[in-house]
Amino acid sequence: MEPSLSFRFADLDDINTIGFLAQQIWPVTYGHIVPPQQLDYMLKLIYSPASLRRQMTEDKQRFLMVEEGEEPVGFASWAPTEEPGVYKLHKLYVQTGRQGQGRGRAILHFIFDDVRARGAKTLRLNVNRYNKARRFYEKMGFSVVREEDVPIGNDYFMNDFVMEVPV
Repeated sequence: MEPSLSFRFADLDDINTIGFLAQQIWPVTYGHIVPPQQLDYMLKLIYSPASLRRQMTEDKQRFLMVEEGEEPVGFASWAPTEEPGVYKLHKLYVQTGRQGQGRGRAILHFIFDDVRARGAKTLRLNVNRYNKARRFYEKMGFSVVREEDVPIGNDYFMNDFVMEVPV
């Protein structure tokens, strides 16, 4: 991992950067998994400025910006669930050309420390059943606890594994 990797909590001023990163990362990550129309729909649904603002303010997701020097290279978000002691990792993305070099691991360790300090016992996430990130999460200690198909509108579903790790 490069020594210039840094983390900072994102705020509303970072919304456009997060959206820009998602526009770069998602087509590579999901382009072979979901049809282009669904990919476009999901990007608008999740990463529009209004949606990101709602996630930060109303949904109380903590967003993390990952930077190398001054350059944003990834982001993550997480929040408590209704279940005591359980937090959900909503997003963890690193630019495609920068994956596999320890950045994701460093981000997860940061998140583990943050949620543990807030009383979490478990970190949960959803990952598309065909996303190769599942192997990364398994290496980080996550286990599949169930499958779920989440309706997201427009007759689209997210076909996911739900994974958990004790923190």
